[in-house]
Order: sequence, then structure tokens, then C-alpha cells
Amino acid sequence: MALRRSRGDGGLHWDENRQRWIATANLGFDPSGKPIVKRGSGKTKTEAKNKLKEVLRDHEDGLAIAPTNYTVKDAVNDWLAYGLAGLDPSTLATTTLLTEKHVIPSLGARKLRDLSAEDVDRWLATKAQTLSTRTLQAIHSHLNRAVKRAMARDKVKRNVVELCSVPQGQAGRPSKALTFAQADAVLRGAEGTSMHAYIVLALLTGARTEELRALTWDHVFLKGKPDADPPQPPHIAVWRSVRKSGDTKTRKSRRTLALPARCVDALWQQFEDQGWDRLAADEKWEEHGLVFSSAVGKPLDAANVRRAFRQALKDVDGLDADEWTPRELRHSFVSLLSDRGVPLEVISRLVGHSGTAVTEEFYRKQIRPVIQTGAGAMDGIFGTDPRRL
Repeated sequence: MALRRSRGDGGLHWDENRQRWIATANLGFDPSGKPIVKRGSGKTKTEAKNKLKEVLRDHEDGLAIAPTNYTVKDAVNDWLAYGLAGLDPSTLATTTLLTEKHVIPSLGARKLRDLSAEDVDRWLATKAQTLSTRTLQAIHSHLNRAVKRAMARDKVKRNVVELCSVPQGQAGRPSKALTFAQADAVLRGAEGTSMHAYIVLALLTGARTEELRALTWDHVFLKGKPDADPPQPPHIAVWRSVRKSGDTKTRKSRRTLALPARCVDALWQQFEDQGWDRLAADEKWEEHGLVFSSAVGKPLDAANVRRAFRQALKDVDGLDADEWTPRELRHSFVSLLSDRGVPLEVISRLVGHSGTAVTEEFYRKQIRPVIQTGAGAMDGIFGTDPRRL
């Protein structure tokens, strides 16, 4: 006489439509009275039973059952769509570009539950042959965060990406700084161009490019405040940036900087030139109150600034304009002050860093130990514009 299966043993049957063996187990009823049935499938009876055992083991451990058809691409796309809320649009664009170029093509087709640490190690090792260490860190972080989000939503049982270290990548292009002779040539070469005031201000105050693009005339005080106690020299208030929030990069980046004489002259000229642009544009002019804008008053983006900057440098002797970027004017500011003996603590405050450690980390090649201070030091380096004499 055949023995009757005990409660919970379930059964095993062939599914003609799926062409697979289905193993089932009945685990009682949920609070609503609905039967709790767990299933495992496979091409053979043994495979179906083993899959069911895995499902039952996960159930006993209190783990949700990860879907078998959920891929790395699905996880990354879900993270891009819902996990980046509130980020700056430029950050979102960069993140999307990196994941679509480096993560999805290499790992996207892999089922997330089958992704192994070895897969991630091999992927990173391959990418290390062409990408910089910083880019490797970025794409590893993006994949890690995507899988972590998937794990929190029961799409996978663990995050193997966290187990993998980022290898050393290729050396990136190091930032560089202008020498005094080069800086002087750049200042002279930029005269008469639309970027003259921008270059003078960036080089002689060390302001970030995103801070200068957001600078408005109501934060520029070309006459200073002589009646204040104590009197205030000509200065700019670096209180905004083009970031989504409008705030500066950090709290300490919000600062007020005295203006060297050359900056004052350049900004007066910029004010006059912009007035002529406003008249020429007539009804096409868009008033945003920006110090640096397009010919019709519109905000500048990073590409606009970079293109105009290189155009202004193209006739400067001894410089290849294509090898320089606007942010290297800031590096040059640090280098020139350090050469003149301004202490690291002062330089750190002038460039808006949260502490000297940040200045040392990002401007190590430009830092030289010694002593003095911002606008006064720059006047000492470059003197005043000869036309003022």
C-alpha cells in the first residue's frame, strides 16, 4: 500500500507549458486564510527539488525570495530613476553617463542573484586598464548603491559589490599651475577679450568657476564701504554658486574677498562692456543681474566658459590653450600666493576650503611653506595696471 504524503511535503509534477518540473511545498495558511505554497522549478526532478530546498531554507531564515529574472541592468536603471532624487542635474547627468557607458554594457545582462564578487573583480580589473582610479571609484560606488537599493527591496539577498576593492587605475591628467611669467602673459593676452574680467578675477582671487558664473552685481562692491567701521575696501561677496541649491560648495566657501586693484579695473570695464551688450541686444536681453553672462544676458555654462577661456589664450606665447582649463586659474592663485610666502592657513581661507587638509590634498604640488595675504599680496605680485598711472 502506497504511503500517503505527510502535511507540508507538497508534490512534484511536470509543467507542459513551461517544460519544467515543479516541486511544491504547502506551509499552512497566512492570516487571511490563503494557503502558503512555495515552489521550485528545474529541467530535472533533482534540480526542481534542490531549488525548492533553497526556497524553503530562505523562508525559514526569514528572507524574501529574490526574483530569478531581475538583472543588474534592472537594478541600475531603478536606482537611476528613483534613487538619485534631489541631486544636481549635472551630477545626475554624469552618473547616468558613467553607468550607461561602463556598468550596464559589461554587467547589465547578468542576473542580479547570480552576480558574484569574482564577476565584479574581473570587471574592475578590466576597467582599470583604461580608466583612472577616481573613475573606477565612481563606477564601483554607483554599482554598489544600485545593488544596495535592490537588496533593500528584496531583489537580491546580499550585496557582493561591497566585498570588492577598487584597484589602482590609470593616472589622470594632473592639474597644473601657471608660473608668474605665464600668468602675467595670460593677463596681458586676455585684454580686449570677453573673458578678460573673468580671467583676472579667477586668477587674482582664486574663486571657483561655478562661483564666478553665479556672481551677481549686487554682490560686487567696487567702491568698497569707506563709511563702515572699520572701512571696507573694494570686495566681492562669494555667497552663491551654480549648484542646484544655489549655495556654495561648503559652508566655509561662503566668504567675502577683498579685490586687488586689477580686479577692480577689470570689473569696471566689464560693467561698461555689459552695458553696451544690453543696448545691442535690446528686447532680446535677459536680465539676471549676472556679472558674467552671454551677449544677451543669459547664464554661462561650463562649456561656454571653457571655450571662451581657450579662445582668449590662443595667442598667448608659450601656452597651448587646449591644455589649460579655467579651474587651473584657481590652482595658479594658490601657487602664486604660496611662492610669495602666504601661509597655508590664509590660502585655505581665501579659496574657501573647510581646512588646510583639503588645500594640501588637492593643491599639494602648488603649496610651498612660507608667509603674507590675499589682495595685498596679489598687488605686490602684479602691481597695478600701468594704465592707472
